[in-house]
Amino acid sequence: MIAQLLPAPVVTVETSADRSTVDLFPAELALIAKSVPKRQAEFSTARWCARQALGFLGVEPAPILPDERGAPQWPAGFVGSITHCNRYRAAAVARDTDALSLGIDAEPNEPLPEGVLEAVSLPEERAMLRALGADASVCWDRLLFSAKESVYKAWYPHARKMLGFEEARLAISVDGSFTATLLVPGPIVAGKPLTGFTGRWLAKNGIVLTAVQH
Repeated sequence: MIAQLLPAPVVTVETSADRSTVDLFPAELALIAKSVPKRQAEFSTARWCARQALGFLGVEPAPILPDERGAPQWPAGFVGSITHCNRYRAAAVARDTDALSLGIDAEPNEPLPEGVLEAVSLPEERAMLRALGADASVCWDRLLFSAKESVYKAWYPHARKMLGFEEARLAISVDGSFTATLLVPGPIVAGKPLTGFTGRWLAKNGIVLTAVQH
């Protein structure tokens, strides 16, 4: 499904079948050795997806370790993103000559828990969701949350710092696209100030997926 949102030259791999921790490198296994089985399955399978995707680009298997904020550290010359939810795991990678950064996110296509929307959205975004209206196939509040997660994942490699939910304003279109306008100064990327992102979304098989290619 994620391939529908990120066409070539971005490489994507997704699965609903979890992989064993035996696929992990020792340094990765050490990170989750004391985690509950659910966390171990998510981590192991997402790393498997990432290595499969990198393999299609000629990269030999190697540990994919998190940085101090938990973001995957990709091999030199490559960018990528990982996501997992509800037995759905996926990774997207590309050469850094084809994309400056990537962000993907998967969420259950279910309403956000009570009170969460107010914590992660701006008043104008909530007005936008109301204007989108009822749609049995899409939980717009969850889609907004997912899109913000994808935007953050695409922002972080450039800025190397957090981006608050209130620091980007999103506009979602029913045509499967969205835009994000940064409300804080962005870093200089490719010689120009970063001011926002564009992305795509999909609701299918009980999941909402969002993706940003910058």
